[in-house]
Amino acid sequence: MADDVLAPEEDEAFRARCRAFLAEHATGIDLGGRPDPRGELRLRAAQRFQQALAAAGLAGLTYPSEYGGAGLTKAHDKAWREEYSAYPNMTYDLLISHGMCLPMLAEYGNHDQKSAHLARIVSAEDVWCQMFSEPGAGSDVASLQTRAERDGDEWIINGQKVWTTLAHLCSYGIIIARTDPDVPKHAGISMFIVPMDSEGVEVRPIHQIDGGTHFNEVFFTDVRISVDNLLGDLNNGWRMATAMLMYERVAIGSGTTGGISTDRTDRLIEAARKRGLDRDPALRQKLMRLHILETCLSLVAMRTRAELKAGRTPGPGGSVGKLATVQIADLHTEVSMAIVGASGVAWEDEADGHWQRQALTSLQAGIAGGTSEIQRNIIGDRVLGLPRDISVDRGVPFKDLKVGTQAG
Repeated sequence: MADDVLAPEEDEAFRARCRAFLAEHATGIDLGGRPDPRGELRLRAAQRFQQALAAAGLAGLTYPSEYGGAGLTKAHDKAWREEYSAYPNMTYDLLISHGMCLPMLAEYGNHDQKSAHLARIVSAEDVWCQMFSEPGAGSDVASLQTRAERDGDEWIINGQKVWTTLAHLCSYGIIIARTDPDVPKHAGISMFIVPMDSEGVEVRPIHQIDGGTHFNEVFFTDVRISVDNLLGDLNNGWRMATAMLMYERVAIGSGTTGGISTDRTDRLIEAARKRGLDRDPALRQKLMRLHILETCLSLVAMRTRAELKAGRTPGPGGSVGKLATVQIADLHTEVSMAIVGASGVAWEDEADGHWQRQALTSLQAGIAGGTSEIQRNIIGDRVLGLPRDISVDRGVPFKDLKVGTQAG
């Protein structure tokens, strides 16, 4: 069976199987106006969907069956994504666990690591988080100060991470830490698997402008993990972190579905019709612009997934999709507030509060997964081939740099 093409009868039978599952389970996540500041209700709903997906043999379609996947082809994955695009996205809250941690573990983990963890990630029995950013190392994450020191058969981790999504609900996290301060900052970083219930791990909520607290600070005080928790090669963490960030940008920019998706525009059109605003020419023009942007993003996502299908790790082109999502989020906020009017500020029905929360949450779009400025730098440097910015710390040992709280 070819990896990229299914026989017509097999394709239709598989699509029918997907549609039957989706019709029963992909019914949307409706909290009925209940507050969910820590994101627990939405995550649990996503886990229930994913566990049902695994039970139906439709989870982790292209991952080997020995590691909990379905062992099917990329053609099956393409068919699934196309069918899923017609239904509500049930697994957005698994974006980091499935869109970043899962492919990294599959690509760089050894057999024992994959045997221990992949199946539980695929089924969402375990949810994973990513721990990169620090108070003094955000856009310049290579300036991180969290350190990991070898002590016999263990690594001892000390430091702080910030903006860690759903850390309070995760079983494991992937962390990058400095393992050699005597080499330039990009060279002395390694990647580790950390059980989030380890002694010395403290998770504190960050209170957001939208009322949510699903971001966290994570503190590590003499946290001991096994030497077997090193992911990939020692001091190769920066290359792996770059790959993981590319996976993140692809996950943000391409989503979990396939084909052309204009779900934001569709929801706004429905809201405009309910309020009798769908004939307003200025509003229609903005809705059309949003529709075009979403369509273009879908086409970029299709190209990105084609590269993944060819077996290539996501490249810098993923930044194009990530940057496009920011433009879409900004325009969506502008148009949604124009449609709902005062309901975007005050409401009687708590279910209407999502308009304000969406508007406030959209402010993070240009930060999460790398700022828009970073995305433009990546596109200019690695896509368009423009000259790089001057780097004054090139070749300087990290211990000699003045970064964060380090005096140099």
